[in-house]
Amino acid sequence: MRIAHVITRLILGGAQENTVLTCEDLVREFHDDVLLVTGPALGPEGTLMDRARAGGVPMEVVAPLRRPIHPLRDLASYFRIKRILTDFQPDVVHTHSAKAGILGRMAARRLGVPAIVHGVHGAPFHPYQGRAARAFFRACERWAAPQCDAFISVADAMTDLMVDARVAPRDKFTTIYSGMEVEPFLRSDEHRDRVRRQLGYEPRHVVVGKIARLFHLKGHEYVIRAARQVVDAQPNVRFLLIGDGILQERVRRQIAEAGLDDHFQLTGLVPAERIPELIASMDVLVHASLREGLARTLPQALIAGKPVVSYDVDGAREVCIPDQTGFLLPPKSVAEMARALIRLADDPPLRDRLGSEGRRRFTDVFRHERMTAEIRSLYERLLAG
Repeated sequence: MRIAHVITRLILGGAQENTVLTCEDLVREFHDDVLLVTGPALGPEGTLMDRARAGGVPMEVVAPLRRPIHPLRDLASYFRIKRILTDFQPDVVHTHSAKAGILGRMAARRLGVPAIVHGVHGAPFHPYQGRAARAFFRACERWAAPQCDAFISVADAMTDLMVDARVAPRDKFTTIYSGMEVEPFLRSDEHRDRVRRQLGYEPRHVVVGKIARLFHLKGHEYVIRAARQVVDAQPNVRFLLIGDGILQERVRRQIAEAGLDDHFQLTGLVPAERIPELIASMDVLVHASLREGLARTLPQALIAGKPVVSYDVDGAREVCIPDQTGFLLPPKSVAEMARALIRLADDPPLRDRLGSEGRRRFTDVFRHERMTAEIRSLYERLLAG
């Protein structure tokens, strides 16, 4: 099978890691001819390009392909993608992200590619946009939907969102959870003591971690406000923020203004392979984003045996199950977050119970081998049909 994946950029992110793992598995396990088409990985979020190349994934970089709307660059990107697909002659084109999703689907349909799939990692329209922007992006998705044969959602919540927005009918969607390499998370506690010492934590410290770009709608401000209440009740709690981004200075200023410099540590950008050991150093993971398809950090923490505290956005409720794997909270809530974190800080057996249940439930569900097998099975059904 000849399969082209098209994505806007290969930064360090969930959709990007999902795509690279899928391509690697298709090459290694199924011996497919795979081509990964992407724009340049610009900005402070890092890149997975070296990882993809090391995994044996052939790649074409479309220089003008960028995330922001720019008619001239977008037109140039469309023709470049179309030329690449013409040369590659794929049986399947699988697109990811908004910009590459529209341009890639359009090019593939014009070329008569037999099967076209779009991955829904998160909707490009959301309640925190202005009304005009939200209507525009929703209209773009509705226009692009007939250009593909099927959608793959990373969570049932993504399907519900797209169907409710009348993007496409429900029978066009399949949920396939975004897979990952689970073994490093299952073994992560081997590194716990070493990494905690490196980070300066003592045995008495309860570490609350958050993994996210320092970017708009990631919710760092709510964690900082809740942290003030948590530290007042439990001075031994420490907060570990993993990630970099354009809001780094703002986040540091908010921490300082709250008088919490001694209780927060920011790692900046870290290689993806360090995430398991950093999760091992934590006792709880908090997820405060206001929009996210299904944040990979939630199943990663649960597979590592850590309880999670999450806002109830998009697919979070599919893994953050109240009183079973964590605490599910209303978006933007601060007092509720503080109460959940204080309760977990006070109760080690509760942390162990919730984390153990998360590991039991989700280890096999999120194996990347399972994800790729389900994706390829969908390709086969589309080609046969």
